[in-house]
Amino acid sequence: MTDDDASKVTDSRVLAAMSHPLRRRLLDVLKVYGPATASALAGRTDQAVANISHHLKVLGAAGLIVEAPELAKDRRERWWRLAEPELRWVTGDFDDDPARQAVAGAAASLALDRQVGLVRAWHAVREERQDWNGAAFSVDTWLHLTPAELGEFERELLALLGRWEERAVPDDGRQREPVFFFAHGVPAQP
Repeated sequence: MTDDDASKVTDSRVLAAMSHPLRRRLLDVLKVYGPATASALAGRTDQAVANISHHLKVLGAAGLIVEAPELAKDRRERWWRLAEPELRWVTGDFDDDPARQAVAGAAASLALDRQVGLVRAWHAVREERQDWNGAAFSVDTWLHLTPAELGEFERELLALLGRWEERAVPDDGRQREPVFFFAHGVPAQP
């Protein structure tokens, strides 16, 4: 599926498999809530089980998810989990071929649509969630960097995110909800 970094997608067929709105959402649900059956995923996404099963087959064939038979209660029950906890790609890795470049461009566009959609969904219900209004944030800035410095910035940011993702969640009785975070670092002109 990937090169020496297990989370980095370099195969355009894998990128194409994950570049479907429902499949991307299924990957997110498995990331946030852990292994699940097609029925459970159908419930979380308001989709028909048959539709979910189809998309699970595509994700499985691409190596993005794997079966988790140890969770099944019987031979008929099929559980799925992410093959890798993180997925990332660099669109420039696909520039060697116009078809691969088109797949990478479509994947980037879908990812951005999904990310912006999640933020817009928050703003649509923000007034109903007063408990989170002081915590949700938005930030942007302009930096002056070389490509190597942007790479260093990415590694530092990923390390910070990794510490928060891998931390032991405190057992302090406080309610914790999934929080979506995204950032883009791209050369641009104001």
